[in-house]
Amino acid sequence: MKRVRFIAAARHELLAEVAYYSEAQPGLGERFAAAVEEATARALAFPQAGSPSASSTRHVFVKGFPFSVIYRPEQDGIVVFALAHHARLPGYWRSRVRHE
Repeated sequence: MKRVRFIAAARHELLAEVAYYSEAQPGLGERFAAAVEEATARALAFPQAGSPSASSTRHVFVKGFPFSVIYRPEQDGIVVFALAHHARLPGYWRSRVRHE
């Protein structure tokens, strides 16, 4: 069975953004988490469909939010390296790929 694996830093980003959106507006954190889940499900189902990114990774957009899921397809699924905001520090996650 194919699976989605978040590296620790990416999981931390996800949890931090869910907390942020939950404080900003009731229910928004849940909607954000669902949108990320939908994006990772798309990437898992069609791993080569995401747009190519740096360091042999790909990305898919999180619908309704200014984020992309940065991932790399692997034999048993995908590895998520970052939940990257579109307007913050482009490419900050590249060093994560080299260490994984």
